[in-house]
Amino acid sequence: MELSYKVVVAGCGGMANIWVKDALARKDTQIVGLVDIRLESAQAMAESHGLSCGLYTDVAEALSETGANLVFDVTIPASHYAVCSTAMRHGANVLGEKPMSESMEEARELVALSDRTGRSYAIMQNRRYNAPMRSMRRYIQEGGVGRIGYVGADFFIGPHFGGFRDAMDSPLILDMAIHTFDQARYLTGSDPVSVFCHEYNPPGSWYTGNASAVCIFEMSDGTVFAYRGSWCAEGAPTSWDAVWRINGEHGTVVWDGHGDPYAEIVVVTDQPGKFMNEFSRVALPTSSEGRSGHEGCFDEMFASLKEGRQAETDCRDNIKSMAMVYGAIDSARTGVKVNLSDYY
Repeated sequence: MELSYKVVVAGCGGMANIWVKDALARKDTQIVGLVDIRLESAQAMAESHGLSCGLYTDVAEALSETGANLVFDVTIPASHYAVCSTAMRHGANVLGEKPMSESMEEARELVALSDRTGRSYAIMQNRRYNAPMRSMRRYIQEGGVGRIGYVGADFFIGPHFGGFRDAMDSPLILDMAIHTFDQARYLTGSDPVSVFCHEYNPPGSWYTGNASAVCIFEMSDGTVFAYRGSWCAEGAPTSWDAVWRINGEHGTVVWDGHGDPYAEIVVVTDQPGKFMNEFSRVALPTSSEGRSGHEGCFDEMFASLKEGRQAETDCRDNIKSMAMVYGAIDSARTGVKVNLSDYY
C-alpha cells in the first residue's frame, strides 16, 4: 500500500504508547519523528517500539527535517496550543489528545487556524466510541424512550496519578470531565446552552486544585444534563465511563459503565388505576460497527483524512465540548449560571 501518512509524535509519555501502536499497525502510516522536551523520553519510546526515526525536542524542527504531514499531539494540556498551531502552520494535519487547549480563547484560535490553513485537527474522544455508548445513542435516536428530558452521569474514582494533574486548578473538569460532557452531547445529539457548576476540593483530596464538581447543563433540545463527579473518591468507584441514566417520555435507559445497557419501557397497554405503571425491560445490543474505544476513534480520524471530510471529533465540533468545560469552570468561579452562546 502506498505510504500516505508520515507521522511526528509529540509527547512520549505513557499515553503515547497507544498512539504509536496504532500507527505501527497501519500499512499506510510511518512514524518519522519522536518529540519530547526530555530527549531521553523520545529515545526510550523509540527503543520500546523498535523505531529508527529522528528524535527531537522541538516540533517545528521535527517537521522541517522529516517532511511529516501528520502530527500526533500527546503532550500535556498546557502544550496543546503550541504543538497544534505549529503543526498546522507547517502544513501538517493534527490528531490530538483532549482537551484542545487550556483556554477557550486558544481553542477558538485553533479552529480559526484550521480554517485558514485548510489543515484538519481532530481530537481523541475515545469514550464516545465504546460499544455501549454507541448502542444507547442508536436506541435514543430511534425513539426508544420517546423525547428525552434528563441525562444524568455519575463519575466517582480516586486515581493517584502524580505529575501535572495533581497541580492543575481544575483537574477533574479540564482533564477528565470533558469525556463525559462529550458523551452527553453525543447521546443527545444536541449542543450546550447554559451551565451552573459548583466545583470544590473535598477533605482527603491529594490534588492542589478542585477535584470534585456538580454541574447542571441545559441543552439545545431542552434536555437537562446533570453531572456529579470526583477524582478523589475513595471506595465504591464507578466506571471510567461513568454511570448513566437517561429519562424519556416512555421509559428510561440505564448503563452502569461496565456491562450492557438496558431500558425499561412503559408497557403499551391501558393501566387504569395504576399508581406506578408496569414496565418491560429491553436489552440494548452492544454490537458495534468497527472497533471500540481508542481504536474506533483512530479509525474515524484516519478515515476522515482519507475521505477529505471533517472527523466526527473535528475541532469545530469538539469546541462545543470545550465550551461545557470552560463554561463550568467560569460558573464555579463566579457562582452564577453561565450562558454558553458566546463560547463557541
